[in-house]
Amino acid sequence: MRKFFISASVLSFILMFSYCSSSKKAAKAAVVTYDAGVMAVISEKCTPCHIPDKGGRVKPLNTYDTVRANIDDIIRRISLNPGEKGFMPFKHDKLSDSTIAVFKQWKEDGLREK
Repeated sequence: MRKFFISASVLSFILMFSYCSSSKKAAKAAVVTYDAGVMAVISEKCTPCHIPDKGGRVKPLNTYDTVRANIDDIIRRISLNPGEKGFMPFKHDKLSDSTIAVFKQWKEDGLREK
């Protein structure tokens, strides 16, 4: 009977601390920021239309403040399918799921600039 209690105690101890593993904490994705994620996507995928100094004549998305203020509309429009009213990027292929996820994760992470 004593061996049973010792075995159960050891097993409980192992299970309890397996959920506190530092490797699980390290596996969490890095926080997305405007400077380290979103800005690069906008520079690559939204130019020249939404970048005024490159000839854009529509709503500018060239600063942290303008992108932050419009994040819900940006996510809505890039999540649409080609042919749907308001789809972005206009006259281009739909952004990849991983690219769209950058914007969603940025919003979820608190819209940090840096």
